Amino acid sequence: MSIFGRKNTADAETATPSTPAAVNPEPAALTGDYTIDPAHTTIGFVARHAMVTNVKGKFLDFTGTLHLDGTDPAGSTASIDIKMDSIDTGNADRDGHLKSSDFFKTDEFPTMTFRSTRAEALGGDDYRITGDLSILGVTKPLTIDLEFNGAAKDPFGNERVGFEGTAEILRSEWGLTWNAALETGGVLVSDKIKLNFDISAIKNA
Repeated sequence: MSIFGRKNTADAETATPSTPAAVNPEPAALTGDYTIDPAHTTIGFVARHAMVTNVKGKFLDFTGTLHLDGTDPAGSTASIDIKMDSIDTGNADRDGHLKSSDFFKTDEFPTMTFRSTRAEALGGDDYRITGDLSILGVTKPLTIDLEFNGAAKDPFGNERVGFEGTAEILRSEWGLTWNAALETGGVLVSDKIKLNFDISAIKNA
């Protein structure tokens, strides 16, 4: 996938890199528009299975943009679109069930979206972004706690920023209610879902 005029991933991996230059800019220097790099970004989730273990998954196909305001973090924004057919838990049968009418109904609702509505600095490298998460045509607020991992210029001249983030949702609030009772009590799939974000974004030219 091209990153809006930048080298695509395949070209970059075969190119001869220049000498990497680390970047430690003042916050104002980070101001600008960025494109999320899917080759170096993970959008994942964790669900409790049968009350005893965790199942981890991720989405393989997504696009996203960031606008960072280094002088006033409240002016920062984020937008992400995720193709639900790209869900991957490492098990084809389970992935097929998640795409079915029991869960994501991907034929009817192919995309999950997040649009930020508020950003705030919490101190140090910690930030919080709140926005609207839409799944199955249902839109609810989602708050993500983020840690800024820094900025750097990669060997191919791209200015990158990195963030790690976590959030928790109750899937039932978005209409994801399928479950099965266990003979020993409890249910097969937890209502609480943990979301994990590991984001690398490239500054637009």
